[in-house]
Amino acid sequence: MSGTEHLTIPQKINLTIREAAEYSNIGINKIDELLKEPGCSFVLYVGTKKLVKREAFEKFLKKEIEI
Repeated sequence: MSGTEHLTIPQKINLTIREAAEYSNIGINKIDELLKEPGCSFVLYVGTKKLVKREAFEKFLKKEIEI
């Protein structure tokens, strides 16, 4: 893959908080709040950076009716 090609969100394993917000129509602050909850199944820490595990995030959203 050359430097000019970009993966689409469904092709990515992990998303930034901004990408997850765009993908889900949930605000950045709300996603950040969810990532801070103990036992969050879709957070991945890379140093101090938080990423969203896309598939686990999708599963979480499919089973929730309110966040």
